Amino acid sequence: MSEQEEYTPPQVWTWNKENGGRFASINRPIAGATHDKELPRGEHALQLYSLATPNGVKVTVLLEELLAAGHDAEYDAWLINIEDGDQFGSGFVAANPNSKIPALLDYSGGSAQRVFESGAILLYLAEKFGAFIPEDHAGRTECLSWLFWQMGAAPFLGGGFGHFYAYAPFKIEYAIDRYTMEVKRQLDLLDKQLAGREFILGDQYSIADMAIWPWYGALCKNAAYDAAEFLQTESYEHLNRWVNAVGDRPAVKRGRMVNRAWGEPSQQLLERHDASDFELRTQDKQQ
Repeated sequence: MSEQEEYTPPQVWTWNKENGGRFASINRPIAGATHDKELPRGEHALQLYSLATPNGVKVTVLLEELLAAGHDAEYDAWLINIEDGDQFGSGFVAANPNSKIPALLDYSGGSAQRVFESGAILLYLAEKFGAFIPEDHAGRTECLSWLFWQMGAAPFLGGGFGHFYAYAPFKIEYAIDRYTMEVKRQLDLLDKQLAGREFILGDQYSIADMAIWPWYGALCKNAAYDAAEFLQTESYEHLNRWVNAVGDRPAVKRGRMVNRAWGEPSQQLLERHDASDFELRTQDKQQ
C-alpha cells in the first residue's frame, strides 16, 4: 500500500498481521508467553535482561554510573533480542508480564525481586543505593516529575513520531505533522529547562538525566529515525550542550554499549558480566 486511502473503521476491529509496518512480526493484540524459555542467571545479585534501545540504555547507564561512583552494583546483562521474539519467552514474561525490555531481577534479598518498566527500575536502583536522586523532598519531587514526564513523553516520540515518520508502511501527512508538532514542543521544553542549568535538575546529575538522554540525545545526534535535519534539532542550543556533556561521561559511553546488537562492532557488548568485558568481549574481538 503506497498511497494514503480513505479509511472507515469497521464496527469491530480485527487483527491484520500484514498492516503493522517494520515491527509487525512481533506486535500482537494479546499478552503472555509464546514459548517456553528460561532466563539465564549469572553470579551477581542484579540480573538485567535488556536490549540497547533508549529504554534499555537508561538502566545500563545508571548501573555503570553506580559502579563508577563506588557502589556495589555489579550486574549481569543478558541480551533480549526483541526482533527474534525473546521477550515472549516464559522466563521473560515471568520477569515482565508486559513483554517489554528492560526487566530486572534482584536476588540480593534471597528470592528474586522483579522490577519492570525502565522508569521503575531507575527509581528502584536509585533508592536501593541512595544515589542519583535528591535526598530532600522538594528535590526528589522535581526529579520524579521529570522522570515521569519522560515516561509519558516517550510514546509520542517513539510510538508516535518515530513510527509514522520512519516505520509505517506508508506516509500519512496528518500523523507525521501531529507527532512532529508534539516532538518539537518537547525539544523546546527541554531546551528551555536546560538554559542556565548544567543538568535537568540544575547542578545535580540524576536519574532524570539518565531517563531523558537516551531518547533525546539519540534524536539530536541523528541516531534515532534519521530525523535530526527534519526536526532541526541543531537549533536547540542548550539541549545540544547537555546532550554532548552527558554523552561524554565514561559511564554513559559504557552503558550505551551493553546489550547493543547493531552498529560498530567495537561498540557492541552483547552481554556484560564484568567490567573487563568492555575490553575483552566486544563484538569486534569476538569475531
